[in-house]
Amino acid sequence: MRTSVSCAARFARLFLWLALIAWSQQTPAAEELLRHAIALHQSGDVTAAIPEYRAYLKQVPGNVMARSNLGAALARAGLYAEAIVEYNKALAAQPGNTPVRLNLALAYYKAAEIPQAAQELGRVIAEQPANRQAVLLLADCDLRLGENKKVIELLSPLEKQSPDDKAILYMLGTALIRDEQPARGQVLVDRILRDGDSAEARLLMGATKMSVHDFAGALEDFQKAVELNPKLPDVYAYYGMAMAATGDTPGAAVAFRKELDSNPIDYTSNVQLGILLKQDQNYTDARQCFQRAMHVRPGDAAARYQLATLDLLDGRTEEARTELEKLTKEIPQFVEAHVSLATVYYRLKRKEDGDKERAIVLRLNAEKQAAEPGAKGK
Repeated sequence: MRTSVSCAARFARLFLWLALIAWSQQTPAAEELLRHAIALHQSGDVTAAIPEYRAYLKQVPGNVMARSNLGAALARAGLYAEAIVEYNKALAAQPGNTPVRLNLALAYYKAAEIPQAAQELGRVIAEQPANRQAVLLLADCDLRLGENKKVIELLSPLEKQSPDDKAILYMLGTALIRDEQPARGQVLVDRILRDGDSAEARLLMGATKMSVHDFAGALEDFQKAVELNPKLPDVYAYYGMAMAATGDTPGAAVAFRKELDSNPIDYTSNVQLGILLKQDQNYTDARQCFQRAMHVRPGDAAARYQLATLDLLDGRTEEARTELEKLTKEIPQFVEAHVSLATVYYRLKRKEDGDKERAIVLRLNAEKQAAEPGAKGK
C-alpha cells in the first residue's frame, strides 16, 4: 500500500538522522564507515550502502539505529528475509521501538509472510491506535487471512471518519460481503458507484451476487471488472470462481493462474486451482497449491482437508487418517471430512469405525436438509 510505503520512508529518514547522533561516540574509522553508509543510502545506492553498514556494525554492534538503517536498505533492495533478521536484532535491543516494529511488519508483508506481518502490526496498533497506515495495512492482512470480522472491527470507525475513502470502502465492503452481510456491503458499493462505474464496485457487486448463488450475474460483473482493471487484487480469483460455478472449469483454471501470476500467495486461487489440478490427477502441483494456501492461513481446515485427500489418493493412508481424525474432532459438522474418514477406515479394514462415520454423515445430511427453508412444509 502506498501509504505504508511512504510511512516507512519517513521512518527511514528519521533513523538516518538519529544514527548521526552516535558519530561523536565512535572511533574515527567507525564514524567514517557510518557516514559513508548513510551518504550512499540517502543517494539511493543501497547496494553499496549495505556492506558499509555491515562493516560498521561489526565494530559497533549495539547501534540500533544503524542496524535499522541496514534493515531499511536491505528491504529497499528486495532482500526482505535479511531485512527481517536485522529488524529483529534491533528490536531485541529495543523492544519498545515502534517505528522499527512497523518496518519489520512491512518487511514481513512484502515477503508474503502475512501472519507474521499481522502479528507485528497488531503490536504497533496497541502502542499507536491512531496509526492509520498500520490500521489499513493490518486490515489488508486480515482480509488475506480470511479474518473478515477483524477487518470490519478495524475499518468501521475509519469509514465513519472518512466516508469517501475508496480504499476503506472497498476493503470494508469486501469483508462485509464475505461475512454474509451483503446488505451492509451493498451500501458501500453504492457509495463507490457515485463516481461512476469502477472495477472495485463491479467486484463487490459480483461478490454480492455470488453470496446469493446468482452465478451468471456474478460472472458478468467480474468480467466487467477484469475489463476495467485486470490488475485489481482478487479480480481473477473471483472471476475464476464464477466460471467454475457456471461450468467453465478450463476458463476457471486460466483465471486462477492469472491471479497467482500477480499474487502467488492468493489463498482462494491456490485452493481452487489445487482442486482443479487434483481432479486432473496432477497431484504434485495440487499439493503445492494447498501448501501455499496453508502458508497464508496456517491451520486452515479447507487446505488441510485437501492435503489429507491427496495423502489418501497417494496411498499415504495413515497420514490421511491422522489429519482427518483431527479435522472431524475440531469441526464435528465437517461432512466431507467424515466421508473421507469413512473411506480411510474401510481401506484399513476398520469396518466398525467406517460404519460409524457413515452414520454420522447420514445424520449430518439429514439435519442439514431439515434446516433448509421450506423443509417443514414438504
